[in-house]
Amino acid sequence: MAEVLTIAEIRQRHADQWVLIGQPQANEAHEVQSGQVLFASHDRDAVYRKAVELRPGRFAFVYTGEMPADVAVVL
Repeated sequence: MAEVLTIAEIRQRHADQWVLIGQPQANEAHEVQSGQVLFASHDRDAVYRKAVELRPGRFAFVYTGEMPADVAVVL
């Protein structure tokens, strides 16, 4: 079983990457607080493809870097 990491540990180990997190734990604002890193890459599409391949039951995508000014996040 994969190691459960806090979001701070995930950001430290996978700086400036897109991260697929399994079994995420979130706070009341739905911000990821911890989980299991299933895959990480600088290529967002590679992370999406891995999610399709693995088909994790509960998961979240997190980008650990600074979002570029021309990127919009839609929830």
